[in-house]
Amino acid sequence: MSTENIIFTGVALYMLGMLGVGYYASTKARSVSEFMVAGRGLSLPVCSMTVMATWFGGAMMLGGAGAAFDHGMLGVIADPWGGALALFLIGLFFARLFRRMRIITVADFMEQRFGKIAGVGITVTTVVSNIMWVAGTLVAFGVIFDSLTSIPFEAGIIIGAVIVFTYTMLGGMWAVAMTDFVQMIIIIVGLIILMTIVLIDVGGWGAIAPQLPETTFRMVPLEHTGEEWLNYFRAWTIIGLVDISAQSLFQRIAAAKNERVAQYSFYVGGAGYLIFGMVAVFLGIIGSVIMPDVANSEFIVPELAKAHLHPIAIAIFVGAMLAAIMSSADSALLAASSIVARNALPYVRRDPSPRLTLLITRLAIPFFGGIALLIALRIQVVFDLMVDANILGLAVIIVPFILGVWWKKANRAGALSGMAAGLVTWLTTMALWPDLPADFMGLAASLIVMLVVTPLTQEIDPPRELHDEEGNPIEMGDRLGTL
Repeated sequence: MSTENIIFTGVALYMLGMLGVGYYASTKARSVSEFMVAGRGLSLPVCSMTVMATWFGGAMMLGGAGAAFDHGMLGVIADPWGGALALFLIGLFFARLFRRMRIITVADFMEQRFGKIAGVGITVTTVVSNIMWVAGTLVAFGVIFDSLTSIPFEAGIIIGAVIVFTYTMLGGMWAVAMTDFVQMIIIIVGLIILMTIVLIDVGGWGAIAPQLPETTFRMVPLEHTGEEWLNYFRAWTIIGLVDISAQSLFQRIAAAKNERVAQYSFYVGGAGYLIFGMVAVFLGIIGSVIMPDVANSEFIVPELAKAHLHPIAIAIFVGAMLAAIMSSADSALLAASSIVARNALPYVRRDPSPRLTLLITRLAIPFFGGIALLIALRIQVVFDLMVDANILGLAVIIVPFILGVWWKKANRAGALSGMAAGLVTWLTTMALWPDLPADFMGLAASLIVMLVVTPLTQEIDPPRELHDEEGNPIEMGDRLGTL
């Protein structure tokens, strides 16, 4: 068989396998709870793998490697460094409380703490960010098919979209968790194989290191200007802080068997994500030395695979890259559809039945996926789509979200004022000072305004207490995810 036929065969078998898992999972996802949070029964190994796989998508395998190719370690501050930071912070400060609340969406929390406007705000930003995230992963499909097969870029995007939409719509969180477990194993094996063979072929790291610029592993800005440092801090926070409130991760907390499983899953997932994310980063750095003239830096990992792997190994690695993409795309689709069915549907249909909620959740998956598909076909850049998906979350949402968990005095007036200040500052900065990180400036404004307004409005707008889905008060002690 030719190399292309071997790759086609491997990809076809892999896609059929994922559809089979989705069909099997559909037999377990008959209720809203089973579909959205896997019946709250995920074990530590499965939950850890799905946390890691949720993050390990096209942004890391292609975009992260490309950013490292272009800018060294400074290019990947947002991801994987910021991505791993978000996972560790969730495990330490948020997992135990949110699992205790037994709610399903981040909008449930925001509405309970700060009212319906705040709930609507995070619903909108969650849907927008997840659509952008899916769009970025679909672009990665096109990159892989275009660089490793004769399938055109646009056709590759469409093929990947159909497969992911189908198995996610069939099985929900059960399908996502089960496919994530398999996909993460494939990702790890594929990365280790490629890194090992590439290093052997080039004569080891000792042959690469002397050819790298001195600034390759620098972790702070090269120029000490205010603008550089603002953009640097923005890189740490755009994923490292914002994705604390990510619906896709919130659902992993809700799906865990208990508080300790939720907590440890994020520690294991964070460590694994950083370790294997660094493999992709180092592949990008190595590629900058041995393939400096590659046409598009985001193609560097597929190009390394073509140049250094046997056809059968290429087929395995293509499966690894497809696994990485699918593991992010399915999570983002499920997150967007869950929050719409759970938090937006009641505004259209009061007290919707569980059956209707489940139906809307399933139908929303191809609907939002279709929007993401159109964006992917138009923009066609992986890393920018992934990172910029969080702009609204950084400027508007994350400050009231974090303070709502850890500041007893946090109230609706302070939260809504902070959200409004963040939004206005973001828009103003983009219009007047386009070189500054507008979303990071919005973050600062949101924090300052909420800290000022909250103490002044305690009497007229007292803070609301948190409760679980049955309406019982939440035990607020023992919230830190300590070992």
